[in-house]
Amino acid sequence: MGNLNQPTSFEHRPETEQSFENALAKARSGDRLDVDDAIELLTTGTERDGIDLERKERVLEAADRRRAEVVGEEVTFVANLNNNITTACNTGCLFCNFKDRSEQFRTTYQDDHGGFTKTPDESREIVRDAVERGIYEVTSVSGLHPAFALDDEHREILESSDRGDLNYRPPEEYEVDPRTYVEQIRAMAVDGVHVHSMTPEEAYHARRGTDWSYEEVFRRLKNAGLDSVPGTAAEILVDEVREVICPAKIDTGEWLEAMEAAANVGLDTTATIMYGHVDNEAHRALHLDRIRELQDRTGNITEFVPLSFVHHDTPLAERGMVDSGATVHEDELMIAVSRLYLDNVEHIQSSWVKYGDAQGLKMLSCGADDFMGTILSEEITKRAGGEYGEFRSFQEYVDMISAIGRVPVERSTDYEKRRRIDPEDGPHGPELGLNADGTPLVSR
Repeated sequence: MGNLNQPTSFEHRPETEQSFENALAKARSGDRLDVDDAIELLTTGTERDGIDLERKERVLEAADRRRAEVVGEEVTFVANLNNNITTACNTGCLFCNFKDRSEQFRTTYQDDHGGFTKTPDESREIVRDAVERGIYEVTSVSGLHPAFALDDEHREILESSDRGDLNYRPPEEYEVDPRTYVEQIRAMAVDGVHVHSMTPEEAYHARRGTDWSYEEVFRRLKNAGLDSVPGTAAEILVDEVREVICPAKIDTGEWLEAMEAAANVGLDTTATIMYGHVDNEAHRALHLDRIRELQDRTGNITEFVPLSFVHHDTPLAERGMVDSGATVHEDELMIAVSRLYLDNVEHIQSSWVKYGDAQGLKMLSCGADDFMGTILSEEITKRAGGEYGEFRSFQEYVDMISAIGRVPVERSTDYEKRRRIDPEDGPHGPELGLNADGTPLVSR
C-alpha cells in the first residue's frame, strides 16, 4: 500500500485464522464468503507479506469465471454527463482536492480561488445541451455549500435557527447563489433525462437543523425529478478509518441509513469504495460486508464501483500520510474480490478515470463488466491530479471493448435498457437517450 504512516492503533488488522486455499475454494464453489475469506483473497494469504502473484492470478481467474456466469460477455456503458454544482465545501476530507473553502466564495473575499458555483439556470442549459446531443443520464455530485438548503421550507428553518453548528450562511453572502437542492434537481430534469444525484453526505446536508428523516428528504427530491442516488461519500465504511481521512463526514451508520432510506422511497442506488490510502485489507473486507448486508435488505444497488485513491495534490499526500495510492495488484484484487463477495450485486464497474484505458480494460477480465460512461465533464479526479481524460466517445468504447473480444452494450442507468452495438456498423453514437439518434456525442 502507498501509506507511510498507517495508524497502528487500528483495531481491524488483516489477520485471520482462515487459509487462502480454503477461501479460494469457497469462492470457486460459489459459497457465500465471510470477512476472513475476503481478507485472505485480498492479501493472497495473511501468513506472508506482499502479494503472491501466482495466487493473485488464481483469484482473478475465479472472479472472471463468476463474471461470465452472472453477466456473460457484455461490457456496458452509459451516455452521461457530469454536472457538479459547486466546489464550495468546508468538510475538510483529507483525500479530496475537489473542494474549495467556502469562505473564498463570499462577496467579501477578494482573491481568485479557481472554484465554481452554478445557478439552476446554468445547470439547466448545460444539461439541455447534453440531452440534445443524446445523453441518457446526468450525474451531479457537489461540495456542501453553506447556502444550500433542501427547499424553501428548509431555508426558513435554517434562517430562523440560532444554532451555530449548522454550516449555514444566507445566499446573499455569496457571489453566486446555488439556490436549493430541489431547484437544482428540477433544473437538471430536462426532458425526462435520468438524474443521478444526492449522495448520503449531500442528503445529510439537506436535512441539517431539522427533525426530518432521510425518507422525507429523498421523497421531496424524487418529486423534483431525482431518479437514482450515487453511493459515493462511502470511502471506507469503517469508522476508525473515517475518523482519520474524513472526520467531519457522516459516519458509517448514517451513510447506511441514508442509502436504505433512498431505497425505501423507490430510488435505485449505486455503491462505492475508495481505497488505497490509510486503510488495510481488513477495512476493505468489512466495507464489502456492509454493502452486501445493505443489498440483502434493499435490493436497490444496481452496481458496485471500486475507486482507487488518487493521491496527488491531496491533503493526505501533502501531510506526508501517504506517498502513493494502491498498487496495480491491489486494484485488480479489489475488483476481483468485489465480484466474488458481492453475490447479490450484479454489476461491478471498472473506472477508466481512475485506472486509465489499458488497466481499465484489464479490470474487465478481473470480474468487472461495466466501463462507466461518456462523462462529458469530470472534475473531481482531475483536480486531485488524475491523469486520464474527461470524456469517452462511443467509438472509443466500441473499439476498446471489441478489441478484447467482449460485446459493447449501451445501457440505461438502471441496466434495464440495453442496446448491443455491432462494431462494424459505425459511426457509433447513443440511441437510448430521449433525443439520441445514433449521432456521435463528440468528435476528436
